[in-house]
Amino acid sequence: MAVDPSDFCCSRLAMQLADEWVEYVAATAITMHARVYHQAILRFCKYVDKELGAAAETASLTDRNLRDLLLKWELELPETYTPRSTHPGTLAGALRVLIIRRDDHRDRLVDPDLARLARGPALLGSGERMERDEFKRQEKRALVRSAWQSVHATRTRLEKGWALAEQGRHPEQGSWTSIPDLLWGFAHEQIAVADIHRLVPPPREWPSELKEFAAGPGRVFVAQVARVQLARKLVARLYPNTFDLHAFRILLMDATGYTSEEVTGFGETEVEFLPKGVRLTLLKNRAERRRHRALRDRPAPEESAPEEAADGQLTVDWPRREASEVVRQLMDMTARVRAKAPDVTHTLFVSATVQSNFTVVFGVWKPVAQSSFRSWLATVGVEIEGDQHLGRLRKSVKVEKAIVTEGRISAAADDHTEETFARHYAQGTTLRILSGRTIATAQQHWFDKALDRVDGPTVISDAAGDVDQDLLEDSGLSAQEAEDIMAGQLDMGVSHCKNPYQSPYSQPGELCAVAPLRCLECRNAWILPTNLPQLLLFKAHLERLRTVLTPSAFDRLWGQSWRNLRAVLEDRTPEELNMARKHIEAGQAVLDLPLAANTEFDS
Repeated sequence: MAVDPSDFCCSRLAMQLADEWVEYVAATAITMHARVYHQAILRFCKYVDKELGAAAETASLTDRNLRDLLLKWELELPETYTPRSTHPGTLAGALRVLIIRRDDHRDRLVDPDLARLARGPALLGSGERMERDEFKRQEKRALVRSAWQSVHATRTRLEKGWALAEQGRHPEQGSWTSIPDLLWGFAHEQIAVADIHRLVPPPREWPSELKEFAAGPGRVFVAQVARVQLARKLVARLYPNTFDLHAFRILLMDATGYTSEEVTGFGETEVEFLPKGVRLTLLKNRAERRRHRALRDRPAPEESAPEEAADGQLTVDWPRREASEVVRQLMDMTARVRAKAPDVTHTLFVSATVQSNFTVVFGVWKPVAQSSFRSWLATVGVEIEGDQHLGRLRKSVKVEKAIVTEGRISAAADDHTEETFARHYAQGTTLRILSGRTIATAQQHWFDKALDRVDGPTVISDAAGDVDQDLLEDSGLSAQEAEDIMAGQLDMGVSHCKNPYQSPYSQPGELCAVAPLRCLECRNAWILPTNLPQLLLFKAHLERLRTVLTPSAFDRLWGQSWRNLRAVLEDRTPEELNMARKHIEAGQAVLDLPLAANTEFDS
């Protein structure tokens, strides 16, 4: 990746920025972020070419008019991106860094106005980064299942490849078109990949078996690239290639919950197998942290392990997700490649790659476009909605951990801060749904509890006024309580009380101190038809209080009693109410209230 000044009319300006970029990358040792500076230079130089035309040939960081061009370029950047994108601010900031760096050098000149603009406040905001959502549970399950199937297929392919190599002999003694002989030559290092180009006969003379082997199942045989394809297929029968290692990265991320750079960044010396698990030394470059993590095996499941059916397809899902098993298989599968690359000790992710110039490279795993995670998904047939980025798998594991730990962020954020978890992981769809369910469940719990709580009396309504002891017992009273009510021993004025010594307004064992003022709010109160005259008198008392108290004060002190009283009276027939009023007029009904009931208006 480089900037070619000859591609722009403003070649001088491009050279100045490119020099600063190269020195900055070398001094800071940045890797992936270096592309941002590269892109900023390209975008700005193209803009200068478009704005200045032929005059761009003389453009330089010392020009006075470059300040206005930089200002216009920054303000127009957001138009080429989606709203609230982070890219415009990042590109503008990267270009300013290069200009400031050049201005800091004593022997390099920069226009003073341009330097002041670069050092001044940013014109563009940072934007909003759209966080990737986690995989759906079905997608993650399919991803892990396909990864295990891929590992199984790779192991089977290598075992059959080495077994087939033992059946061959040197191609000079056998045949340069025999697959076992060619595999024997590679396995025993008697031939090189370049020999495929020099010594294998022309593709038109190949037998059909060799043509099908080189092209691959269901592919069209192309003679022009047949030799390179043959070399790659032969090496892939003996060593894992770049495509094979995607499955191990998926399984390790699923088993550990750590980032891609961590699970691909430990070597054989960072692995220690335990009696029931494995201890790994993980390095996170972005956080500059090295951690030692012991990953314990879970108890073996009752289900049997996956077996291969007669048609070669796996019919049973892999139930176990132990990191120790994944690491063992990875070390076993890459052992021969690591023996070919003794200088690579910092990672187990090594593969054999045949380049187009017929050279084989045993080295660090480097996925390219043709063998990317997206290509792996398409090959294994896993359909993913949204962004096909492996980082979503880590979020899925984080969500599972948060669910298992019942939402404790401190447990789920075990390899970063709780603030990072809240910012990057707690916004996932699953956790939002679970949070909503938790809130709804809590609300329903307290709503049900409120409904279950009895804030009013039990009303016994009988038009004929015939209330006997059996009816009271059927309504929930004991025989003794029903007998006492019928005898009038529990009459509290406006109602009868089930047990005056178990009042919710007084200490247990003490006589109720608020009767009869709070009887209409008490769950111990039982209202019989004989209490109707006293209820009408109590209603008159509350109506007087409504005239002397403010609405808020009355509702706070008597609101519940007033609503319960109205509900009780609305259930009575007009005949019952008229009869009760006649009792009051005849002086046969009296309401005894404490003296304090007549002084509440002072509050």
